[in-house]
Amino acid sequence: MILELADIRIHPGQQAAFDEAIQRGVATVISKAKGFQGYKVNKGIENPERYILQIFWDTLENHTIDFRESPAFADWRAIVGPFFASPPVVEHFTLLAKSA
Repeated sequence: MILELADIRIHPGQQAAFDEAIQRGVATVISKAKGFQGYKVNKGIENPERYILQIFWDTLENHTIDFRESPAFADWRAIVGPFFASPPVVEHFTLLAKSA
């Protein structure tokens, strides 16, 4: 399994609208993508305009090719993109260890 981690910064004062948009975008667009396994969204406490989106994929290519190169990616960006203060920083990870 691959973890996509997106560090997202939004415009100040848009938290409530973005909270709804990001959950709707995952539920209606990303969750239907090939290889999608689940997600988590964390919201900043010290920096309330910062969000960490974690999406779990079967393979790296499920995200980078199957999703990012599909029309669904434009649908996703149409929902969440207007809130972005800057482009999200996105990286991918493999699991090294975890607790029981």
